[in-house]
Amino acid sequence: MSSQIVDRFGRPHSYLRISLTDRCNLRCFYCMPEDGIQLMDKPSIMTLEEIISISSTFRELGVDTIRLTGGEPLIRKNFDFLVRELAKLGVTLKITTNGILLDRYYDLFQEVGLKKINFSLDTLDKAKSVFITKRDYYERIMNNLKTGLEKGFEIKLNVVLIKDVNDHEINDFIELTKHQNLAIKFIEFMPFKGNKWDWSKGVSKETILKTISNKFGEVEALDNPKHSTSVNYKVKGHAGSFGIVSTITHPFCSECNRIRLTADGKMKNCLFATSETDLLTPFRNGDELTPLILNSIQEKKFSRDGMDVKMDSEHYEKNRSMISIGG
Repeated sequence: MSSQIVDRFGRPHSYLRISLTDRCNLRCFYCMPEDGIQLMDKPSIMTLEEIISISSTFRELGVDTIRLTGGEPLIRKNFDFLVRELAKLGVTLKITTNGILLDRYYDLFQEVGLKKINFSLDTLDKAKSVFITKRDYYERIMNNLKTGLEKGFEIKLNVVLIKDVNDHEINDFIELTKHQNLAIKFIEFMPFKGNKWDWSKGVSKETILKTISNKFGEVEALDNPKHSTSVNYKVKGHAGSFGIVSTITHPFCSECNRIRLTADGKMKNCLFATSETDLLTPFRNGDELTPLILNSIQEKKFSRDGMDVKMDSEHYEKNRSMISIGG
């Protein structure tokens, strides 16, 4: 089924990221503003039945992949019911999670065929984990990561690199790929409302590659899957691989096929989009969503919602905080 959701640049959109909640059991400082956020009230959040129905409309329009995000998606009540129903749509299901609750859901994921799991894990140091997340779940997360690998899930570690916080751990993460079929995804620090972004804290693609090659020697470039957000590599002889999401220094927007749906039912055409299309209110009024979706995608800008290389704070401070977008 080819996607009918095509923007004015001719890009078909077949990948839907759904935020299930703006709540999380961690408080990572680059995601959650220091003074917190105004949490959505319960009536404004999509019910599970509404998520399923709206997802069905996207499926009819050619969406073939759905990634569940948060906040932390696994804290959503009756999560197992939602996953089973979404699996019936015939899409490829994926999830991004902090891993704390994964041991409860591995059997469910095997049951419905959800194989691809992204762990948000920014450090391999327990003390630093507590500093970054403001919570102490390190041992639990690492145990769940080990279990997931043993069970054969396709696991990526999402590592947001921040200078003088975790950039000295780049090679520690690469070491994990030596004997395990594990993918590391290094992500450049990105600007969102309230996260005090400054590119002086960023670590570029060039720096990452130099750091790795200086220790491990030859780095092989891999073929990137279509619509990949990362440029992918592996150290010669390693079982696993790594990729770099260089949103700041080398945007990957030319082949973007992603749409985001926030927990309160707003369609966002881009992670950095300041404008949104309300789908939930019309849905509750019994209106047809297809015209809204198809019209909304025409408003999508070619790259980073029109932000230039300076990443203007007047733009991104009008956006949501990362935790309420869902990544």
